[in-house]
Amino acid sequence: MKFKKLLLAVVLGGVLVAGGFSYYIYSTIFGVNTSFNNELAHLYIPTDATFSEVLEEISPLLKDVDSFVTTANKKGYSSNIKPGHFTIKKGMNNNEIINSIRSNNVPVTVRFNNQERLEDLAGRIGNQLEMDSLSLLNSMRDLDFLEANDFNIQSALGMYVPNSYQLYWNSSPEQFRDKMLQGYNSFWNQERIKKAKGLGLSKNQVISLAAIVHKETAKVDERPRVAGVYVNRIKRGMPLQADPTVIFAKKLKENDFNQTIKRVLYRDLEIESLYNTYKHLGVPPGPITMPDISAINAVLDYEKHSFIYFVANVQNFGYHKFAKTLAQHNRNKQEYVRWINSQGVNR
Repeated sequence: MKFKKLLLAVVLGGVLVAGGFSYYIYSTIFGVNTSFNNELAHLYIPTDATFSEVLEEISPLLKDVDSFVTTANKKGYSSNIKPGHFTIKKGMNNNEIINSIRSNNVPVTVRFNNQERLEDLAGRIGNQLEMDSLSLLNSMRDLDFLEANDFNIQSALGMYVPNSYQLYWNSSPEQFRDKMLQGYNSFWNQERIKKAKGLGLSKNQVISLAAIVHKETAKVDERPRVAGVYVNRIKRGMPLQADPTVIFAKKLKENDFNQTIKRVLYRDLEIESLYNTYKHLGVPPGPITMPDISAINAVLDYEKHSFIYFVANVQNFGYHKFAKTLAQHNRNKQEYVRWINSQGVNR
């Protein structure tokens, strides 16, 4: 009888131990293990990250780090780290967390506009994706790539159409560049190409002209009219005489793109540069900034009119006064000069 009781006690003890162990395993793997209050947390795991580095990033999101480590080891994650941008939902257990950060690399939204140079764009993208800006800049400047796609160093910025793009956070510079080329080719559909040909301009020339329009006016509703002025000048064989190109030429010559120039002086018009449209006919060899889509469309759908000149309208700031004759333009210009002198703007 005593033996039977002892045996029963051993059996019951074994059951309890097995049950306790099973419960421990279950709670370790399937128990809720998130400690944040938001519905979603974001985790960025760099390329070639170690498990220790992952733990450093994910620990603030977990209630129990030890149980996560145990599960990660059992599932083989600790020796097979995947880089990328991952999301963890509130209330996930260790099993779900590991499955998410192992196989659910979530694209991020990349945005850019108003960049003057490839260097500026590379820096902007380097702040949004894992890649470093220097590697990206080198990829953007790859001469073989540029030549194969009808670009050169001067026109290369025109390939990057300002918009929002979905990319993986750990994309390589080449993957980013190729994605932008796809966006560029999609943007230049048959309708836009036909309009460019109707203007007698290449796609690169349209972008370069649109960059000038973009710089001349921030008013989207005025851009087609400004574009129409430049188209009229091109048709008449006149120089574009666009002040923003002179400003760009000055910055380029002095290798200083941080300077602020509010007023173009007569001596600036003598700067020898292919970007100086006071000295050289036609559009510059490349864009002086990254034009947004409204500026590009303004060139392709320019307003048809007889205006040849325009100057800032001091009675309606942000807009311009347009003129068909030089005499009328000079009157408008005198009004602007008087105003800018009264503001003490010398440069």
